[in-house]
Amino acid sequence: MMNIDDIITAREKMMGTVHQTNLEYSSTFSKLTNNEIYLKLENLQKTGSFKVRGAFNKVHSLTEEELKRGVIAASAGNHAQGVAFSASAWNIPCTIVMPKGAPISKIQATENYGAKVVLEGETFDDANNYARHLQQETGATFIHAFDDEGVIVGQGTIGLEILEQLPDVDAVVCPIGGGGLIAGIATAIKEINPNVKIYGVQTSAVPSMKRSVAERNPIMVNALPTMADGIAVKKPGDKTFEIVQNYVDDIVLVDEMEIARTMLLLLERNKLLVEGSGAAALASLIYGKLPLENKNVVCLVSGGNVDVNFISKIIERGLVESGRYTTFKVILNDKPGELEQLLHELAVTDANIRRVIHHHAGKDVLPGYVQVEISVETRNKAHIEQIDWMLKEKYMHVEFI
Repeated sequence: MMNIDDIITAREKMMGTVHQTNLEYSSTFSKLTNNEIYLKLENLQKTGSFKVRGAFNKVHSLTEEELKRGVIAASAGNHAQGVAFSASAWNIPCTIVMPKGAPISKIQATENYGAKVVLEGETFDDANNYARHLQQETGATFIHAFDDEGVIVGQGTIGLEILEQLPDVDAVVCPIGGGGLIAGIATAIKEINPNVKIYGVQTSAVPSMKRSVAERNPIMVNALPTMADGIAVKKPGDKTFEIVQNYVDDIVLVDEMEIARTMLLLLERNKLLVEGSGAAALASLIYGKLPLENKNVVCLVSGGNVDVNFISKIIERGLVESGRYTTFKVILNDKPGELEQLLHELAVTDANIRRVIHHHAGKDVLPGYVQVEISVETRNKAHIEQIDWMLKEKYMHVEFI
């Protein structure tokens, strides 16, 4: 079994190649949560996430013969880039199998590290099965995304850094997918200071580790769509599950709204672009999921690889959820001056108009009328209620969407 000595050795191997990421104090989030909040910025790690740590340590542990045969992995995101980077550091063959629907940006990023990318299947499971098939044919070493001791040990180096950067840490909050990250961190921290609390956070869309701990056995759960795709793992690993059972104090859930708002807050307040899984730990504190108050708390910001085409959607979703953006439809008489009057009344409320669309046809649009769809920037939910009241006082068929 892995232990603290393995993690210390892994850290020595990584020096000069993998970054020691900053631990940044946040006064904003400290005030919001009534704790002293520190952000461990793995989104600024090489390849944009913590995954490079585990991948690099695994590749470093291969024999000379294994290095010649190369490595193979299945991933649609951060693990792919971590393995590809690590393979390039050793100049060995690397194949990454991705589902056909993988974002082009992630395919290109993985290829830029020198890996051969194979697109196979519609889901991660399809890609994973094909990667296993290729591994049998080629003899390459399969690098699992989380359920591998070498990978877990590599992720555990984050725990050593936290203890050095904040010796009086009271609690560490970490996102959980398959469990490799929290298993490594918990092992490192608990074996040095068992008094530090370790909390895991999952999305309520895919609560696999939380359900497994409750059942005392790794189980498969149904997965709902989630923006936190980095932790959308249907079944935790056997190795990671055992470590989580022994070392993790509790696991809590956050929902899509909480993740979206936290991503937006990190972007606005700390100027940090963070993926959904990277925002999950902080979201659990902002929304009061953990019994922590007046404590020194480290939140893992696990990654920042957000697809460019998805950023605007995340921002809009976060704005909507926080009451700072709304869209409504209203029926007007189809004659000059009607729209001008409506826009004037919106301006009086200090709403900033972003988009106006006319619909001259539709089930609610009678001859002589027009349906106008308007999107506006607002201050908060109370501001939206003010606009709603004003519209319903003066117009018929008002619908917020």
